Amino acid sequence: MLIGQRLREIRDAKNLSQDEIEQATGLVRPYISRVENGHTVPSVQTLEKWAHALGMPLYQVLYEGEEPPELPKTQNKNDEKLWGNSRKEARELDRLRRLLAKMDELERNALITFAACLAHRSRRK
Repeated sequence: MLIGQRLREIRDAKNLSQDEIEQATGLVRPYISRVENGHTVPSVQTLEKWAHALGMPLYQVLYEGEEPPELPKTQNKNDEKLWGNSRKEARELDRLRRLLAKMDELERNALITFAACLAHRSRRK
């Protein structure tokens, strides 16, 4: 995909001018032109501003299909829910992060080794 060409096509389809994109994003018009003509590649932050100015989520700027893209499958063999997605698990993870910050490197490495052993044992069951 040529991102500049895609941005121009979407802008044209929405009947927006480069000046309107400039006003909505704060980007200067010569830069907008350079992107649309493929002379420069915008950063992700710039693409987010641009998508907002076009009135669409960033993934739609980058995705050319008719239907929304499928969510990626979990990498777990059993296709189980990944740990850390619930509020309770997020709080536990935050607590762990704060406790890890109080440890020195040797203690953190020992904890990681212990966790790896526990994970290995639970996989064998």
